[in-house]
Amino acid sequence: MVERVDSGDLKQANAGIWSGYVYSKPEQLGLPYQDVEIPVANGIAPAWRFDPPASVEASGVWAIHVHGMGGKRAGTLRGIPVASRLGLTSLVVSFRNDGDAPPSYDGRYSLGQGEWRDVEAGINYAISNGAERIVLFGWSLGASIALQTAALSPNSPRLTGMVLDAPVFDWRTTLEANAKAAGLPLPLVHLGFTILRSKALRWVTGLAEPIRLDSLDWLARATELDKPVLVLHGEKDDTTPVEASKKAASLRPDLVKLVEFESVGHSLEWNIDSEKWERSVEEWFYGLPLAGSSPEQAAAQS
Repeated sequence: MVERVDSGDLKQANAGIWSGYVYSKPEQLGLPYQDVEIPVANGIAPAWRFDPPASVEASGVWAIHVHGMGGKRAGTLRGIPVASRLGLTSLVVSFRNDGDAPPSYDGRYSLGQGEWRDVEAGINYAISNGAERIVLFGWSLGASIALQTAALSPNSPRLTGMVLDAPVFDWRTTLEANAKAAGLPLPLVHLGFTILRSKALRWVTGLAEPIRLDSLDWLARATELDKPVLVLHGEKDDTTPVEASKKAASLRPDLVKLVEFESVGHSLEWNIDSEKWERSVEEWFYGLPLAGSSPEQAAAQS
């Protein structure tokens, strides 16, 4: 049964794809929002800002929502309702090469290596508009971007924690899994890693800079994690294997909490069990140091 058509003419469609997007437009949430503009390196990146409704007391915490590779901002709208109930102001950002934000000079994804700067621009916007603390919500590639932002942002002390859905903790693990699913031989995959890392072979990839895969490996860098992380990941994810999330949780049980979802594909955790997804976020958030407290309580605890 087709419940609604958000765009186009269904009768004229010849083909389609399955998507995890439940909302395609911010107004479908029935929550107050506004379109805002975030200054970034090559221009202006559009974003959506959701302020808590009048019935909810604002917490002083902002949530920055970051979508995945090949996706759009609308993919993160599933995380807005729970953030709104928690009193968070939500900023749904775009980033370079996603079709909304200005492209990078090379027009290529850099697996979080460069995109984090656009998320940092969103954080600067949030702080200039009254944010006291920040929670990052990252989906797939967006999770990798969130991890880079937490590590590199000058505003890192303001970051309270991260909610990561189907995260990429290590691109080698993810790319190897996708290559295996596609039937590509492992030696060819490792050759690809060499090309990505090579400055001399940038003419092959079109990248302005080589990809430093080691710096994007948060399993090898697990000791450097210093923010609480909630991971929401499906057991049947064949795009970003849950094994990497399990390893991250085993390496840093003091910071990483993993909530697994049964029989679900990539980034479909909310779709399969939205109640569990949102309950997990709520319980994690209220367990954060300072996050669930008022500004006065936070000052007293610091």
